[in-house]
Amino acid sequence: MKGILCTLLISLWVMTGCSHNSEETEMPLEMPIDFNFMVSFGYGDVTKNVIDTYMGTVTKDLIIKGSETANIIFTTDELREIYDKMKAIDIMGPKELSKEGSCFKTPSNEDKWKITVDGETKTFSWTDQNCGMTEDANQLLELRIYIQHMVEGTEAYKSLPEAEGGYD
Repeated sequence: MKGILCTLLISLWVMTGCSHNSEETEMPLEMPIDFNFMVSFGYGDVTKNVIDTYMGTVTKDLIIKGSETANIIFTTDELREIYDKMKAIDIMGPKELSKEGSCFKTPSNEDKWKITVDGETKTFSWTDQNCGMTEDANQLLELRIYIQHMVEGTEAYKSLPEAEGGYD
C-alpha cells in the first residue's frame, strides 16, 4: 500500500513539474521596479537607431553623418504605458519571429530587443528580409513604432541633427 501511494505521489509530482514551460514568464500586473528595455532598429546590419532605458539614452542614425546620442528619461506614466503594451502582447512569452518567404528583400528592416521584467531578461530579434512577417513580429513592429513616436516628441530627440542621405 505504501508503495502504491508513494508511486502516485511521485507520478503526480513529475506530471506537475513537467507541465511548467520555462520559456514563458508571466509579467506582473504592476510594472516592476527593474523594468527596462532596449530596442535597436534600422536596415539590415545598420541598426544605429537605439532606444535604451538601461542607459537612459536614444541614438539616432544620421546615415552618412554617423549617429548621435542624447540622454532621455521616460516618465513613470510613459514607462507604465509601454509596460502595459508589452504585457498585452505577452512580450516575455514565446514568440514566432521568423517566416520563410519566396523572396529576399534588401534593404530589410531588423529590430533587436532586450527586455528586463521582474528579474528576467529576454533578448530576441526579427527581420522582414524574407518579405513576410509573423503576427508576433508585426506586434513588435507596432510596439517599436509606438515607442519611437513617443521618443521623437521629446526635446532631447528634437535637438539631435537631421539625418542626411538614405539607404538603397
